[in-house]
Amino acid sequence: MNDVKDWNKKVIKEFRANDGKVGGPFVNMTLLLLHTTGAKSGLRRENPVAYMADGERLVIIASKAGAPTNPAWYYNLVSNPEVSVEVGTEQFQALATITQEPERTELFEKMATLYPGFAEYSRKTTRIIPVVTLTRLS
Repeated sequence: MNDVKDWNKKVIKEFRANDGKVGGPFVNMTLLLLHTTGAKSGLRRENPVAYMADGERLVIIASKAGAPTNPAWYYNLVSNPEVSVEVGTEQFQALATITQEPERTELFEKMATLYPGFAEYSRKTTRIIPVVTLTRLS
């Protein structure tokens, strides 16, 4: 198993053991667990992702820490936009939508104000980092 998968497993375990709270580098961040269906494999995947609320929607950023490519979960939700989300102890179905300009930049800037690491990730890459909204399904 690679380092990222091991890291994610530890974060997910801590998230579930502490009602959605995670310490270390995430101590002052709001995290959710994003459940996607693999674009190629069709297998269920889960990833911890920082988020912010925007009205009724949740906003996540496909930064991959400023890597030159998007994270795998991004491609999964592009192929299969109906996802499951865990926030705290609650789990619900949501529709993932890739935002377009100018909303993408507006939401990215709000998120970067909350979590300055996102601004740094943006400076590290030449790609436009996607911003995704998650809207709860009834």
